[in-house]
Amino acid sequence: MIHIYSGDGKGKTTAVVGLAVRAAGAGMRVYFYQFLKNGSSSEISMLESLRGVTVRCCRNCSKFTSQLNDEEKAAVTAEQNSMLIEIKNLINSHGADLIIIDEFIDAYNKQLVDRLFAEVMLKEFPSGMELAMTGREPTPFLCRLADYHSEIKAVKHPFENGMRSRRGIEY
Repeated sequence: MIHIYSGDGKGKTTAVVGLAVRAAGAGMRVYFYQFLKNGSSSEISMLESLRGVTVRCCRNCSKFTSQLNDEEKAAVTAEQNSMLIEIKNLINSHGADLIIIDEFIDAYNKQLVDRLFAEVMLKEFPSGMELAMTGREPTPFLCRLADYHSEIKAVKHPFENGMRSRRGIEY
């Protein structure tokens, strides 16, 4: 089954981290991929410490995508395409029970992944496995594939008043 956590609100990554913890607690094999994030978010160290959870982040992504130059975009795209190949291999081998691709929707929308490869992989996603993705604006194609789709809407956020992100809360 395919899950989407989307929207402009805070909590998409938090939701899939919770899903990963729940699945690991049930003895499932969990693979947690973070696209567009370099592994510096606070949840990563905890996930890495859990039995049954494997974490992979985009180490080349150290800036917001709007700040990346062409060379940096190419490096991020190459690394994320490598992650997609790993995910496809996990799917083919049934080597995971739950695969999470955090921020995949944004990487997909910004064409920082091979969209055709990703589309084929998602269209062929087998029953008996779970895949959860996060991001802001899933395309109609992604929405059609989803079995679950939860939208997290921002109603109020301290950013609106100039507050910077806080370690342990926003990252």
